[in-house]
Amino acid sequence: MADVARSRKTPRKTPSKTPRKLPKRPTDPVEVYCRLKPLVDGDEDVCATRVSNILLQLEPPEESQSYKAGHRNPTQYTFQHVFDTEAEQKEVFDHVCVPLVEDVLRGKNALLFAFGITGSGKTYTMTGEPGNGGMLPRSLDVVFNSIADLQSERFLIKPDQFNAIEVQSEFNARMEQQRYKASLQAKSRGGTDSPDFIRVPDTLKITELDEDNVYAVFISFIEIYNNYIYDLLEDMDTDELHPKPPQSRTLREDSNHQMFVSGVTEIEVKSTEEAYEFIWKGQQKRRVAQTQLNHESSRSHSVFNIRVVSGPLDSAGAQVIMERSMLTVSQLALVDLAGSERTSRTRATGDRLREAGNINANLMVLRTCMETLRENQASGTTRIVPYRDSKLTHMFKNYFDGEGKVRMVVCISPRSEDYDETVHVMKFAELAQEVQVTRPQIKRVQFDGLLPGRGNAHKLYREAMDQLEEMRQDEERKGVDENIPPPAIASAPSVGQIPMTFSFAISSAPEVSNLTEHNTLNKYIKHNKILRLLHLHCTCAVLHGQPHMHIIAF
Repeated sequence: MADVARSRKTPRKTPSKTPRKLPKRPTDPVEVYCRLKPLVDGDEDVCATRVSNILLQLEPPEESQSYKAGHRNPTQYTFQHVFDTEAEQKEVFDHVCVPLVEDVLRGKNALLFAFGITGSGKTYTMTGEPGNGGMLPRSLDVVFNSIADLQSERFLIKPDQFNAIEVQSEFNARMEQQRYKASLQAKSRGGTDSPDFIRVPDTLKITELDEDNVYAVFISFIEIYNNYIYDLLEDMDTDELHPKPPQSRTLREDSNHQMFVSGVTEIEVKSTEEAYEFIWKGQQKRRVAQTQLNHESSRSHSVFNIRVVSGPLDSAGAQVIMERSMLTVSQLALVDLAGSERTSRTRATGDRLREAGNINANLMVLRTCMETLRENQASGTTRIVPYRDSKLTHMFKNYFDGEGKVRMVVCISPRSEDYDETVHVMKFAELAQEVQVTRPQIKRVQFDGLLPGRGNAHKLYREAMDQLEEMRQDEERKGVDENIPPPAIASAPSVGQIPMTFSFAISSAPEVSNLTEHNTLNKYIKHNKILRLLHLHCTCAVLHGQPHMHIIAF
């Protein structure tokens, strides 16, 4: 029996290893800015005043609910920056949005909210006017100013239906370009409904971008109305008798666990002017209505997304490497939230009442998510953040989980009659600033065997070759020996083989192998401009690493 008992003894457990703790990534708070709306009538009583660059003071007026409840002392609130009523659009953009645009161009994601009560200036801050653009058109200006000479061919880089990006062949890209041009011609014959105003562009440019990359820019524009998502850039049938209602879109999660709107229209644009036509088109579809507080009140949350894709050039600096793993994708989401409001003041009924209920419900879910995040971070709890309770919060959950920088502009109406609503906005702003967001990490792509400077070298090489070809044609027209072949540039395996002063790598023909053709070459060397051009050729050719080199010193 003892032997049986010993045989049934529980085997000794292998001691478990203590799990290795991963290092915590650094965090940043949600950065909140405040902007005061100018008063239409300067004699109106105000409840909000700017104390300093970071302090705003609210003082309850006697007719407010807070004053009647006994809350009569002024209250001060701290922000990253407070913009007074005289602040220009350019000043607000430079402080708030330029760092986000720079992040996006360098491979990071960013999210910007405009928040406030109805009629507080959110849409003006975000979109602006034709002659005084807001953060949306200015962001596009800075993007295209920065990548002006680094853009890829249209349709060479394109998104697929699963939120991924692919690089297609030049042949397929050119086929799509032809179809695109044909569609533009058809639309022009049918008449286009486009803006006819003059826009003043922003001239700021982000420098020191990687010139060995090419960039493509894609935009999408949606609205969240009554907790349904609608595509503002979708082409709709123009049947006036039987108009087709817009189809709502669904949120999905891609293979990288990023949220995206399935089936949304995403358009590649090559300039701010081209993008602005689509912005204008989307604004015409956005739902607005007149309320007691605002003549044109936004009844939906709008989301304008700018997606920037960069891909490295090959070893010759001529074409994009056709591998998805080599692409870097980042995006800037600009969100114009519908205004929070009390129905007792707006006197909303019917559809307006239902819209106001959904707007307030979405904003309440956003507040609840913020509160849960703050509680989890402060006390170490792991409560589930209710992102899925609203399309708005579900769409941007990745940003709060550490996939991008988050900023907010709180727009304030300083009128005394707006005090009670403004207090709730201030409490939300305080809450948002207490939430920490994990700092995003830049995707590092390894470029083994690719030398820096190849993109600029190829560009200079092509420009110089075009100029030499023009010079050759000019010489032919002037009656110079037509048997002289066009100069072809050769290069050496190392820069050290080339003397720095008036030394050039040039071959007039493949059979030229010594200095006996010196007189022939001199026909192309007329003055210092050509000498500099050939020196430029030499530099480009060396970077291209071509096999043949002929040194000729003048």
